[in-house]
Amino acid sequence: MIKITETYTKDSDAIIYNGSCYDFVKTVPSGSVKLVVTSPPYNIGKEYEKKSGLDEYYKRQEKIIDESVRILSDNGSICWQVGNYVENSEIIPLDILLFPLFKKHNLKLRNRIIWHFGHGLHASKRFSGRYETILWFTKSNEYTFHLDPVRIPQKYPNKKYFKGAKKGKLSCNPLGKNPGDIWEIPNVKNNHVEKTIHPCQFPVELIERLVLSMTDENDLVFDPFLGVGSTIVAAIKNNRRGMGCEVMDDYYSIAVKRIQLTARGKLKTRPMYKPVYNPHSPKENLEYEKNSIEQPTLFEKEEEYEVAK
Repeated sequence: MIKITETYTKDSDAIIYNGSCYDFVKTVPSGSVKLVVTSPPYNIGKEYEKKSGLDEYYKRQEKIIDESVRILSDNGSICWQVGNYVENSEIIPLDILLFPLFKKHNLKLRNRIIWHFGHGLHASKRFSGRYETILWFTKSNEYTFHLDPVRIPQKYPNKKYFKGAKKGKLSCNPLGKNPGDIWEIPNVKNNHVEKTIHPCQFPVELIERLVLSMTDENDLVFDPFLGVGSTIVAAIKNNRRGMGCEVMDDYYSIAVKRIQLTARGKLKTRPMYKPVYNPHSPKENLEYEKNSIEQPTLFEKEEEYEVAK
C-alpha cells in the first residue's frame, strides 16, 4: 500500500493537492524536488484555464517557474513541455516566449526535445501542428542523467566493424541507442488506451522517459499542473515519489483513481517504446498489445486508498 496525502510530507509516496499550484508550492521546502515536469496551460481557452492577455499569462508562468527553481535540488532538472499560442492562425512558440524566465535563474538548457505525434487538430490556413517542445533545464553542471534505462532498439542491432582494430566487433551499444532529441510518441486521443476526459492528456511513456533518465529511485517528481495524474503515475510505476496540483475537481478525482490503480499494478498504459501502429502489419501490432498491462474499467468499484488531508 502506498501513502497518498494532500499536503507535503517527506514520507508520502504521492502528494495530490486539489487546488492552485501557486498556493501549494509555498509549502514545499527548498531543494526537495529532483524533477519538475509539467505541461502548463497554453492560454488558448481550454476548460481548465482562463484565457488572458499574453502579458498576464507570462507573469503567471514566471511566478510558478520561480517557485519551481526554488524547490529544485542542485542536481535536479526542470522539463517544461509547451506548444504554441494560436490566435487568428498566427502562432507564438511558447518555449521561445518562456525561455528568458528560466535563464534569469542561470539554468542550463540541455535539450530542446521535440515531441512529435501524428494526430491532432487539422488546420486549413496553415500546416497542421504535429509537435510540441520540452525544454530541459538543469540547475547546475552536476546533474542526474541515466541514459541506459531509456535507450531504444538499434536500427541495425548486429552491425559490426568491417575493418581496423575492432573488425568483427559490434559497432553499436548492445543496450540500444540514445533516443535523440526528437521523440515519436502518440498523443492521447480517443482510441488511446490511457484516454480519460482530459482534452490534453500526457502519455505516460513521455514522462517515464524523463523520470527514468533524470531521477533515482525514491526521488520526488513534481507537476504543478497535474491534470489527470500521468506524471505521478509515471513516478509511482518506476519506484519514485510523485507530487502535483490540480484545480479541476473531476480531473483530481481521476488522478487519485489512476494513481491507486498504478500502485496495484492494474493501470493499463501504452508500453514504453511500442512502435507506432503499423496498418500493414496487424500481427505485429497484436504482438505488442500483449505487452500492455491489463486493468479493470477505470471506475470499476474496488477497495480504495484514502487521501490523507
